[in-house]
Amino acid sequence: MTQESAEKVLAGVRNFRDVGGLPTVDGRRVRRGVLFRSGHLAHATPEDAAFLGGLALHTVFDFRNDADRKLDGPDVALPGVRNVNIPLSDPADGAEFWKMVRDGELDQLQTILGDGLGAERMTTSYRTMITSRTAEHSRILHALAEDSVPALMHCAAGKDRAGLSVAITLLALGVDRGAIEADYLLSNDPHRRYKVHRSAKSKAGMSAEVLALLAPLFDARAAYLHAAFTTIDETWGDVETYLAKGLGLTDRTRTRLRSRMLES
Repeated sequence: MTQESAEKVLAGVRNFRDVGGLPTVDGRRVRRGVLFRSGHLAHATPEDAAFLGGLALHTVFDFRNDADRKLDGPDVALPGVRNVNIPLSDPADGAEFWKMVRDGELDQLQTILGDGLGAERMTTSYRTMITSRTAEHSRILHALAEDSVPALMHCAAGKDRAGLSVAITLLALGVDRGAIEADYLLSNDPHRRYKVHRSAKSKAGMSAEVLALLAPLFDARAAYLHAAFTTIDETWGDVETYLAKGLGLTDRTRTRLRSRMLES
């Protein structure tokens, strides 16, 4: 896997990249070709599918819930690849909110997103995923340590649920927080960003005012990731305790994870 091919821009899959090459605090690097991230694979073209099929993936982790999958569709089938669906958000949580995002008029959007409410919602979501999804994140890390690499992690946009799961994996590998943040913020690149869709029911459409209100929901903001890291520190004291007690990772599992995913 060359760096050029790993950074390929796919026609029907947003936000694809290999996180290999990121540095750990002890001077090692994440191995290339073992952990990829992206948006959903439902709209992958035949050429995209052929490329993804050539990555020798063992597992695709899909963090979408049933509502997401109904909206975007199921992932394209990749022969020989195990698909594991681990929803990291409740389909009933905020269903009306997201309907308003798609269909709402400007005054309605101002009510639910204006005056910092959109960013506040995202910050709360990141904090909640840390405290309430420990079983799911534990399952992901244990799977990676046992047999699930090379792996691709995705949600809908590949930014929040996948972004946080990738960040937690990188913390477990000992990657520097600054490098984790830099990778996370790549989701803001124009060719990576989730394509916002608005219903024709809304007269406000995709006006500049609407897009400004929606921006906090579709941006990758350092403040969101910082909120997750702060929640780890406030709840468990430090990352090591979070991994050991919050996620149940033993030293043996950490060693196996690092041996699989880090360069020698």
